[in-house]
Amino acid sequence: MTAAPTYRDITKPWYGTAQWKRRRREQLTREPLCWMCQRDGVVTAATVADHDPPHRGDRTAFFTGPLKSLCKRHHDSDKALIENGRGTKRIGSDGWPVDDA
Repeated sequence: MTAAPTYRDITKPWYGTAQWKRRRREQLTREPLCWMCQRDGVVTAATVADHDPPHRGDRTAFFTGPLKSLCKRHHDSDKALIENGRGTKRIGSDGWPVDDA
């Protein structure tokens, strides 16, 4: 018995399309810095065109939905926590957690 395809199985090929590569390039040209780093007062080049809100396997949202620019670290850590409902805490200049509420 073969397992049903996962969300990742379905969406992974979309990232290799010319349409996605063009969208990603245009997004990173338009917004070349990570917005999360900028929020924290740090300048970091963005390398990920992130779907915000997440596309959740919706092909139309994947190819036409809004994007934000992120560095890989923020995409793979903070953004993943937020999408999974766990949130993150930033540390202020005084060393205490900052609420983003």
